[in-house]
Formats: sequence, structure tokens, C-alpha cells
Amino acid sequence: MEEDSFVFVEIEDIIQQPQQNPSHNPRASEYFHDVEKCLDNLEVPLWELNSFIHKNPELAFREFKAHNALTEFLKLRPCWRVMPSAYGMETAWVAEYDSGHAGPVVSFNVEMDALPDLGHACGHNLIASASMAAGLATAEVMKRHKLAGKVILFGTPGEEGYKGGKILFLEKGAYENVDVSLISHPGILHNSPLVRTTAFARLEVEYFGRAAHGGKEPWKGINALDALVISYNAVAALRQQTMPGDVIGIAITNGGGKATNIIHSYAACVCMLHTRTALRLEELQQKVRACFRAGAEATGSGINITWTPGYEDHMPNRVLAASYTKYWDLIPDPPQPPIPEPGPGEESFTWVPSSTDQGNLSHAMPSINVSFAIPPGPKAGQPHTPDFEGAAGTREAFRRALRVGKALAGTAIDVLTQPALLDEVRKQWEHDMDSIGRQELMNQGGWLLYDGRDQRHWNYKS
Repeated sequence: MEEDSFVFVEIEDIIQQPQQNPSHNPRASEYFHDVEKCLDNLEVPLWELNSFIHKNPELAFREFKAHNALTEFLKLRPCWRVMPSAYGMETAWVAEYDSGHAGPVVSFNVEMDALPDLGHACGHNLIASASMAAGLATAEVMKRHKLAGKVILFGTPGEEGYKGGKILFLEKGAYENVDVSLISHPGILHNSPLVRTTAFARLEVEYFGRAAHGGKEPWKGINALDALVISYNAVAALRQQTMPGDVIGIAITNGGGKATNIIHSYAACVCMLHTRTALRLEELQQKVRACFRAGAEATGSGINITWTPGYEDHMPNRVLAASYTKYWDLIPDPPQPPIPEPGPGEESFTWVPSSTDQGNLSHAMPSINVSFAIPPGPKAGQPHTPDFEGAAGTREAFRRALRVGKALAGTAIDVLTQPALLDEVRKQWEHDMDSIGRQELMNQGGWLLYDGRDQRHWNYKS
């Protein structure tokens, strides 16, 4: 449309999508044959390792048994350099296979932690198995065919929390020279390498009032519980005007005690925010903060808000995803459902309404966080249910993880052996990071304007 001599154009019309089809590698089938052979030989010991982790669930940053089992397993593999308790984290570890020749650096993240009272109901034993399989197979092919480069396995603790091990690794510079980061996650719904996840953060809110007797002198009190109730209702009203993908959850953690004949001097709650992007998360939390402040203002209570940043949204790399899909389809008898056909824009993404610290890595380097479906339990429970915990421990679920490991290894080997492909991966990542910022501005009332003289600029209207 035209308005005031400007032509409004769609963002996709002027930003060229990078090439998404991996370059052809005439030896790819030979390499992948060796991947399959390597992992077929390792299936039994990897199954035993997977079962040990599943049967010994440990909470975030307390994964001592998993840490020891995984690092000892790798120490038995020739040419791997293993660093236990890495980067100041007791249960973090790094294992590296270096060809001795300069080349790309590919990495796989190995998650280990379980859920309180639910064990491995998020399937981190399967994530560990898939990444271990992929790393070992990649190194074996590198060694056999004398490929240049390096493969790194990062043992990443504490994903089930608010500041996972990947973020701590990132802050400490562990990923500084890494070209791509690969990982997977089980579920029961999807087989997809183009997974988008949500950003999330946590607010802890406390209200401080003044105690008084509820019948004798209530006017002398300041009701902290009233402040919390007003704020709760304000957030409920806000939900009408939130955006698709926004989720606001509140739990009252302290309602002022059990007494009913008092003016409550203290109340508290925890609020979790999920949004489709990290930039949207910042905007939403400002609106939610205003709701909480309104309760304090209305009652005269004091308020303290503690904001804990969580995880960024995950942006998958389309070029890496195309490579992964190619190898997934090469393995006979692909399980249902099929990987969706890639399409333009965000329509091709598989949206998973949960969060992971892999999201932070995807904003620092090219990444895929592959979703893979395992056979469901009797109640078809999704992750974070007892039913899924049982499903995650089965041999068939492990075989699905092993299949994922093979496809991830094929992807890594493409990166190691095709310089043009790595260039495409990087260009795609740069495009994605640029698009996130542009799309967020458009969501907030900005337009990209074309003035007819091949000059493009942003105009923002608040």
C-alpha cells in the first residue's frame, strides 16, 4: 500500500533468505555409513549408560553419579581429552577430540539433571545418549578419514532451573571458538529439527504491610494479602491484551498465615513469564511489574520484586536443520510423525511452549535443538509427567535417541567437511539474529519504509 509517498513492504520481500540446502558432498554416504557402523557397535554400552542415568536421577547441579559415569565412559575412549568438574562447576565436564589440524569446531551438549519427585520425566537420559552417540561417531569418522577440526562434548548441568549450565559455560567463555552447537530433546508429539522454544523469566514478589487485629482495630493495619489479591486480579485483566505466545503463571507462596482474624502483614507470590522472544519478555515483564506495583499502591503496602532472568527463546538454524533431515531420512524405517516439510518464514517452525538454556546458545552461535518422538506411555503423558518418566526409560526410546545421534553426527560431519556449508550456516544465523530485532520492532509499531530511491530505513511510532 502507498501512503505519503512511501511504499510499505513486507520484511521478507527485501531480506533475502540464505541458501538452506546443504552443499553436495560426494563422500557423505561413505562417512554416514561409518557413523551407523560405529553406533551399531556402541549400542549395548550406550544403552547401559542410558539406563544407569535413568535409574539414578539427580537434581540440578547435583548430578554426581551421571557426571562420573559419563566422564569415566569417555576416558576409556582413545584420543579423548576429558576435563571433569569443568569451569568451576562440580558436575560440569568437557570432553574433546582434536584432530590436530585446524578446522571447524562442532559441539554437542549432554544434559544430565532430573526433576524433583519425577525423576527423568524430561528425558535427559535420552538427551545424554543422543549427544554422546553423536560425539563419539563424529570423532570416529574424523579419525578414520583424517578430517580436520574438533568435536567437543559439553556436560551441561542444571538445565531444570533458572540459570542452567550452558549459560554458565557461555559466560565463562567455554563456547568461544565453537562454530555450531547441537542437541536434541524427546517428547511424544514431534520429529523436527526446526524447534522454536519460548523465553522465560521469574519474578518473586513480596508485600510488607502492618499487622492488626481484624475485629478490634483493623484500621491500624496495612493488608499485604489485599495487595497481593489486587495484583493477582490486575494480572488476570492484563491477560486479555497480551500477545499470542505470552503465558503468565502465578503461584501464591505465602498468603499471610492461617489466621483469619488479622490484617496480614506479609504475603508473597512467584510469577513465571513465557513469551516467544526475549525482547517480548522484557516488554511483558514491565507490564506485569506495573500490576504488582498497583496492589502496593492501592493498599499502602511495601513491595519487593526480585527479577530472575531465565532462558532466551531458541532460534533453530535452517541450514543445519536441512542437513539433519537429510540423514534422518537416510536411516530406514523413520518413525512417525514425519519431519515437516520446510516452508517460508515462521510457518515452518515447530513451536514448543517450553524453555531451555539452549535458547541462549542459539543467540550466540548457530544451533539446532532437535525434537524427537518416543513411544508414549500408557496414559500418553507428555514431558514432566510420571507417564513420560516411564516411557523415557524404555529400550525403544533409547533406540530413537540413537537414531537422533546418528543424524546429528551426519550434520556435524557435513559442517566439518564442507566449508561452503559452514558459510551458509553462519549467514543464516546472522540473518536470523537480524530478523528477530526487526520483527520485534514491527510488533511494537514500527514500519520498514521504502522511499523509491533504494534507501531503506526504520520509522518507529510509539
